[in-house]
Amino acid sequence: MTITPSELALYAGALLILFLTPGPVWVALTARAMSGGFHAAWPLAMGVVVGDVLWPFLAILGVTWIVSVFSGFMVFLKWVACATFLVMGLLIIRSADKSIAKDSRLTRPGMWAGFMAGVAVILGNPKAILFYMGMLPGFFDLTRLTALDMVAIAALSAIVPLIGNLVLASMIDRARRFLTSPRALRRTNITAGCLLIGVAFVIPFA
Repeated sequence: MTITPSELALYAGALLILFLTPGPVWVALTARAMSGGFHAAWPLAMGVVVGDVLWPFLAILGVTWIVSVFSGFMVFLKWVACATFLVMGLLIIRSADKSIAKDSRLTRPGMWAGFMAGVAVILGNPKAILFYMGMLPGFFDLTRLTALDMVAIAALSAIVPLIGNLVLASMIDRARRFLTSPRALRRTNITAGCLLIGVAFVIPFA
């Protein structure tokens, strides 16, 4: 492996911060757990893993090809990663008071329906690969990555959110009260936004 434990730790920390930011997967998990409990929610979490593994692989391969054609592209992407976290943090703080919407289409019963809902949620957003293309170069030198490095990155990209999603599903009753409290949601969004901005300032010195 060419990547260091500290690089993986920093990346895992960024993934954790991103998980703590309410978004489409939170909506899907909350909707299914509210309708059918943990039994209905965990297949969705497993479906999300499909995209969490696929998007980083595609991003790494795509960026590696671009770098082979355009010299200096990695330096540009490192600053794109900084800007990505900075803008995300500012936008989250700006919309800290906005509530999370519900989608009843996500509550269809059955393990297969739950799994496919998870796949749809994570793959239905093509901007995800652009996010990874902008983020990963801020943590790793993609031109030096080996197959083992790629597996480690993809595994972290899947494991960190999966653990968080399963914990969220198992504590959905508490999460439901939490997510319906405007004050608590605002506090969470402001905290997550500030942390993302912090990551943006750490990346140039990593």
